[in-house]
Amino acid sequence: MSEAEGGRSAQLKHTGLRSGWTTGACATAATTAAYTALLTGDFPDPVTITLPKGQTPAFALAAEERGDAYAMAGIVKDAGDDPDVTHGALVRSTVRRLPPGSGVVFRAGPGVGTVTRPGLPLDVGEPAINPVPRQLMRDHVALVARSVGADPDAVPDVEITVSVDHGEEIARSTWNPRLGILGGLSILGTTGVVVPYSCSAWIDSIRRGVDVARAAGRTHVAGCTGSTSEKTVVREHGLPEDALLDMGDFAGAVLKYVRRHPVDRLTICGGFAKLSKLAAGHLDLHSARSQVDKGFLAELAVRGGASEPLAAQVAAANTGLEALRLCEAAGVPLGDLVAATARDEALAVLRGAPVAVDVICIDRAGDVVGRSSPAQ
Repeated sequence: MSEAEGGRSAQLKHTGLRSGWTTGACATAATTAAYTALLTGDFPDPVTITLPKGQTPAFALAAEERGDAYAMAGIVKDAGDDPDVTHGALVRSTVRRLPPGSGVVFRAGPGVGTVTRPGLPLDVGEPAINPVPRQLMRDHVALVARSVGADPDAVPDVEITVSVDHGEEIARSTWNPRLGILGGLSILGTTGVVVPYSCSAWIDSIRRGVDVARAAGRTHVAGCTGSTSEKTVVREHGLPEDALLDMGDFAGAVLKYVRRHPVDRLTICGGFAKLSKLAAGHLDLHSARSQVDKGFLAELAVRGGASEPLAAQVAAANTGLEALRLCEAAGVPLGDLVAATARDEALAVLRGAPVAVDVICIDRAGDVVGRSSPAQ
């Protein structure tokens, strides 16, 4: 076990949170069970697979069916204690024999999406089954074939159709429609393990969003903290949907990925209080991991001409929004100061990447309360 894995395990043990399994792991288990039944007539239950880091989880079958030329097995996804929208979904794999020389072919069944835009790690027209789960399934059907005496160097000739019950409905709560994955969910996972509250899936979606925008030729993208800020950006800049990045609290994830995969312009838009955290140097804007620093806001207010009594009021404010309103009433442009300082912090993270950045701060109604000019 690596130091990182050991630390993560200790953290999960300390917090009492239970890890789970990705859709890719579930699809691999279902495929292994189905192909075993196709070759032997019996479904292994539970079915055990080996994940990329060596774990060997066992999965109980929730569905099974066998015909003359196919077998189907289903696994209910257990995401552990992670708030995963696919927790409890039934992931099915149907395996059919193909003519010799066909190799392993993947199909999208009901509830699994199809790639319709470039920029993802799959070609347009391909089922949204990511590369690592595909390789896991290839490896496991080869293992099953060898276990019944097949040539160890031969590639099985099978069609694997992965489906997810109600997957098209579930996918509406994900990034898939914006990324151009239509018709259902993606089959995901690089390790097979879902780490509770790791936020890795969200950050991966941010990265894929940048990839899709670049592939579509977008030169201006926006990292937004929520739906209200997205509407503001569309109103301000007229950006299309595939140029909008659902950044959430992960400002650092957007900036670090854009640093390596630059676009001409990045607009960051979000609530005043959240972006005051970015201005103060925080890259994770979640309330559990960073707080609004009213003392910092008071310092900015002084730079903007606030008197000592006003600065003291700002420092003692209950919320960032209260601090903003106090300054607005006194004619101090605290919103613009936060936006400009947040922009400069973003530029520091970009480390000279050829990206112009501007920042828009909004209130809860979506009205602009501060903005910066673009700078590179």
